Amino acid sequence: MTDPATRKVILVGANPGIQLFDGETCTAYASCWRVDWSVMGAGTALVVWCAGQVHLVGHDETLARWLESHFTRHFPEVEGLAWPEPIHHPASVGIDIDLATGMRAHGGGFDIRMSPVLDRRAFVTDDFALGDVMHSLSLVFAPCGSGSIRMRGRMLPGELQRAGTPTRPWTSAFISEAEVWRA
Repeated sequence: MTDPATRKVILVGANPGIQLFDGETCTAYASCWRVDWSVMGAGTALVVWCAGQVHLVGHDETLARWLESHFTRHFPEVEGLAWPEPIHHPASVGIDIDLATGMRAHGGGFDIRMSPVLDRRAFVTDDFALGDVMHSLSLVFAPCGSGSIRMRGRMLPGELQRAGTPTRPWTSAFISEAEVWRA
């Protein structure tokens, strides 16, 4: 385990995410990456899990695979999901984030939307495990009231989960902006 004070910045950007459910069963998950800077370069990518497959969308396959294997694969949202070898789709990815209204990400036949923004709050931890490596993470978290994932025009099944309180809402569709990862 590393001392948080000695950890170096490895990624700066944004990572909105959405997870859909049928009851307690996850039906789809999307991790939308806008990397402003990282040790693997900058760019955009989508990591989408649905129907037992993992899709990577982005022109920079090396960056997309790193985001999937180093980060997304280890997120709590995907714990317990079958995670086969990802299918890469070389395509442009557009990600438009507005902390006042919501988010849209699209590329490679996927269209992901979230709105309205219900809250904005800071989050900081020095104890975020990705695999066997402890990371530090800081970000602005903004849960959204609705969200959808479309694949080739077809709406993927499932609903958002909701929790929290009226003054501190939580949903399984959220914008994560001003994200800084250190390892």
